[in-house]
Amino acid sequence: MAEQPRTAKVEQPVTDDSIRVRQLSHYQFSWVAQEPGSPGVFTLQLVLDQGAWEEVLTLSPDDADALQDLLVASDDVHYDVGRRVLMFGTTPVGT
Repeated sequence: MAEQPRTAKVEQPVTDDSIRVRQLSHYQFSWVAQEPGSPGVFTLQLVLDQGAWEEVLTLSPDDADALQDLLVASDDVHYDVGRRVLMFGTTPVGT
């Protein structure tokens, strides 16, 4: 008797909230004014999976500068929603 093929068990339904790693489609930096005499705040809005998810990060000026450099230099960026981690590019194993 032939053995039945096994299939991966995936919890259903798969929803937008269950997808943890998303691809960055677009981004927008903003600067938000604070009280007079106080420094402003930089934010970075991430548009993920062509608008299926959005996230806004609050950044220091140094982080905003570094992230802008990384975003300009990377063709492939992903964001882990649960851990709030930006991942830049992919490199094949052995490269």
